[in-house]
Amino acid sequence: MLDVDPNALDPELRIAKFLAIASAALGLISLCASIIPACGGIASVLGVVFGLYSLRTEQSKTALAGVVISGLGILVTVVYALFLFFFQK
Repeated sequence: MLDVDPNALDPELRIAKFLAIASAALGLISLCASIIPACGGIASVLGVVFGLYSLRTEQSKTALAGVVISGLGILVTVVYALFLFFFQK
């Protein structure tokens, strides 16, 4: 398998690949951080924004996965925040 030299890539493509990985990572972080709704919400929104920007530049599975996982993180964060709001003592 050939590895791509990151220095040989176009700078815009390099940023898109970095943002795709950041989107996937933020999506996973948002799922874990959703127990603190502010942290989970921020990580989720950033993950979606980074993933959509990366998808606009380059269609990659990593960016798509980042958008999906971050969207799931938004859903979990909102549901948990509503649960906390309505069932607090």
